[in-house]
Amino acid sequence: MAFTIRQLQFFVAVAEQGTVSGAAQNLSISQSSVTEAVKELERDLGVELFERHPRGLNITHKGHQFLRHATKILADVSDARRAFFGDQMVAGGRLQLGVTSLVAGYVLSDLLARYRRAYPGVEVSAIEDNGDYLEHLLIGGKLDIAVMVTSNLRDRTALQSEILEVSAYRLWVPLSHKLASADIIGISDIAGEPLIMLTVDEIEENTGKLLAAIGAKPHVAFRTRSVEAVRSLVATGAGVALLPDLVYRPWSLEGDRIESRDISGTLPVVQVGMVWRRGSSLPQAARDFIGLAQSQRTVRQRP
Repeated sequence: MAFTIRQLQFFVAVAEQGTVSGAAQNLSISQSSVTEAVKELERDLGVELFERHPRGLNITHKGHQFLRHATKILADVSDARRAFFGDQMVAGGRLQLGVTSLVAGYVLSDLLARYRRAYPGVEVSAIEDNGDYLEHLLIGGKLDIAVMVTSNLRDRTALQSEILEVSAYRLWVPLSHKLASADIIGISDIAGEPLIMLTVDEIEENTGKLLAAIGAKPHVAFRTRSVEAVRSLVATGAGVALLPDLVYRPWSLEGDRIESRDISGTLPVVQVGMVWRRGSSLPQAARDFIGLAQSQRTVRQRP
């Protein structure tokens, strides 16, 4: 029996939420419906998509591979439906985008691919830079929209923003690390651990604030601007990392497993959204981009 769009929707929801209960709540359906849909999908594919454990679910390597296909299929279905709206699909124009490095490959890539399919006649140009410079370009009218971390937006009087995704910080550890199996992890448990520090957007600043709250300083073993480097270093035991959940993937490029664990206490969140100049007359191409982004907006939360 071939899998259904509904099964794919349920699978993606479980993968994003991390638990069946979280997916069911997000979809406003029963947990049993979600569980059965995922089991049917696994039977049809002949693979185990999730590892079950008392705290929820961990997506398997095969599941992670299939997630990319499932997400693309659902996006293609959405684009096919959108195609029936007619003339807007052949609209022309120009869209000038900005993006910060943290979200370039995790939020903008899929969004931009969908936009190009929906509006092939629009010429799109994009620039990646730090948030302060993108704000400068937006205020100066050099960019239409920026997709960026908005939780540290500087000039809120001149700029308007809309949140697309909210992502909590979690601890990344190698599979063999003692904290990988701990029932409860506090900030104090991390204080003495070597940290792999991602130095983009507000990551280093927030990590420092977290440890400063308990009178500790970060013990930085390695600084890098590459998320893939963080994954490889954590997976091979060089240290641990504190990063927003939106950039978590369970496998390094070398195929080594990375565990992501909740941390007790109040932690900051990263807000990713669209930003544009307040009061500006946005071109139709930019308004279409905002509309498409709003249609696929998700707020990732781990129960």
